[in-house]
Amino acid sequence: MPLADALFARVGGNGSVSHPHCAALVAGSGVHATRDLADAIHLLCHLHGRHPGLIDLALGSGGGGNGSVSGAAREWLIDASDHYERERLYLVRLTAAIGPMPSTPGSAESEAALQAQRHAIETLALSERSGCALGAAVGLIVDWGGIRRLLDRAADRAGVERPLCSLPDDAAIACAADAAGDSVAAQRGLLFGGEQLLLQHRGLFDLLEARAGARVD
Repeated sequence: MPLADALFARVGGNGSVSHPHCAALVAGSGVHATRDLADAIHLLCHLHGRHPGLIDLALGSGGGGNGSVSGAAREWLIDASDHYERERLYLVRLTAAIGPMPSTPGSAESEAALQAQRHAIETLALSERSGCALGAAVGLIVDWGGIRRLLDRAADRAGVERPLCSLPDDAAIACAADAAGDSVAAQRGLLFGGEQLLLQHRGLFDLLEARAGARVD
């Protein structure tokens, strides 16, 4: 299986869109859907609303130690960083518009979990393992499609205009992955970085689901 196809398959099977709580948030189902959605936007902003973010850090690190990316892969990182900044600003605007984070039991534990996730993402972005940082950046861009649906649902509720999403398309992602995956070590690093990023996103939705349950209880 080509490297890009393997990355896409992992996102299809383990991406945010496949998480039941993400699906429920996008559908707007549940008695407390408005509070749950506000909670999701605030926690997403904690994770991805800061600058520099994952892609900026990966670009600054060269994409991974001795396996630093160059050529087409580096150009992809630069383009992805520019376009993702628009998504980050969209998330920040939504966080201001959606209303306060709902009061939830166990807030100290939630903050500790978020800090651990931010640290894990930064570690991926700065990894010296060949291909890992680029793989995490690719994972973020590919998985953002599911998260964007959630942002757009929140925008509709908050009366915020949806900006056009201009993130790199699948063809550009495939070219970058193929250009960087020129060795077995780089290919494994790319897949590892992407998988670990997806794990952090799924962990976030696990946390959001638990927080929703705590508010109901």
